[in-house]
Amino acid sequence: MAETNQKTRKVPRRIAQAVIGSLKGGVVPRIGLPYITVGRKAEIDALLSDVDIIQEGGASFRFIVGRYGSGKSFLLQTIRNYVMDRGFAVMDADLSPERKLTGTKGQGLATYRELIGNLATKTKPEGGALSLILDRWISGIQMQVQEEMSQAADLSSPAFSARVSEKIRTVVNSVSGMVHGFDFARLLSLYYEAVIRDDDDQKAKVLKWFRGEYLTRTEAKQDLGVSVIITDEDWYDYLKLFSFFFRQAGYQGLLIFIDELVNIYKIPNSIARSNNYEKILTMYNDALQGKAHYIGTIMSGTPQCVEDTRRGIYSYEALRSRLQEGRFSREGARDMLAPVIRLQPLSPEEMLVLTEKLTDMHAGLYNYQSRITADDRVAFIKMEYSRVGADSHITPREIIRDYIELLDIILQHPDKRVSDLLNSDEFSYAAPETAQTEAGSQPAEDEFATFTL
Repeated sequence: MAETNQKTRKVPRRIAQAVIGSLKGGVVPRIGLPYITVGRKAEIDALLSDVDIIQEGGASFRFIVGRYGSGKSFLLQTIRNYVMDRGFAVMDADLSPERKLTGTKGQGLATYRELIGNLATKTKPEGGALSLILDRWISGIQMQVQEEMSQAADLSSPAFSARVSEKIRTVVNSVSGMVHGFDFARLLSLYYEAVIRDDDDQKAKVLKWFRGEYLTRTEAKQDLGVSVIITDEDWYDYLKLFSFFFRQAGYQGLLIFIDELVNIYKIPNSIARSNNYEKILTMYNDALQGKAHYIGTIMSGTPQCVEDTRRGIYSYEALRSRLQEGRFSREGARDMLAPVIRLQPLSPEEMLVLTEKLTDMHAGLYNYQSRITADDRVAFIKMEYSRVGADSHITPREIIRDYIELLDIILQHPDKRVSDLLNSDEFSYAAPETAQTEAGSQPAEDEFATFTL
């Protein structure tokens, strides 16, 4: 999959513009990834093996660890697009100072709202797919009943409505036995009733409840007749309910992507950090102990926010003992079935293939004949990897930004030669990611400014 050759396929200009623009800005494009994906075969194969487990009713939990710019977000986006094509629903969210896994000011609920807002499927990949899924579920049952009763069945007859209601109740009852399932099932029934009555106001209120936007139980009771709301403590339980329901609604399962774990690492209060790590532990245990079904979670962060025994995930002993590598794992022989996948740097050969893809895409976008030869690309890669410390610190993001800048300059200045630019002071490297930026922490001199002997 990762090595699929897209060169023979012309890239639509709309997609090429999105890809080139995103990469130049240092972010991962939402579309067009198959045209530029190289390497990561072992990592992708490992994650896709989890997808098979989820599809069969199991659950998975993985951590993707890599430096800023190493390709974590790119890998997550690649998997996201792939599983949507396979019929999965997906959710994604980046943690931030306002969005954590739990907190005293509703930070966990804020993450839940972000995840629900970004709920996506193959037919609605940009997010906001909750109402689409619910409507598709109801219309799918109606079509199934119509086929069972013959195509000539009267859709307005009491017999048809009764059969549809019976099948709706079957799905609802399958959910009601789970934790918080009774209230969740009640909301599903209310949504179905609103569809039957063509009550858009009722539908909007049910969607508001599912999105976690009711602030008080009193308000929910007045609007919907239910005395519970989704809170900072139990939002993950509702994601498990959604994953089970999505399966009943015709999807293969649910994958959740949570990026920027560094924002938990940066929490200054040790108790608040531990509470967030405890939430991760709960989610991890649910997946591996069979308490969740049709759901997978992938979290990503930098090595320091995971491995730092003072503030990182490994500072929480229960997680460290579960996630730490064994004694046989080493560079070049990593266990890809372990809960933590550490991204290895892309090889110069893989980066060379990527520059070829970018050259063709750039030329197609701006409609010109590229003057960059294979030898020029080899010289560029050699120059990038000749930086001091490039073997351990250079990232794909830096190389890609440099190369797109080179393509832009050559396009705008036809009189200049690639070899002259590479050997001149007119072309400068993208700024490297420093260790302190990667960790998301403050500089060492500030961190220890108050330390005295």
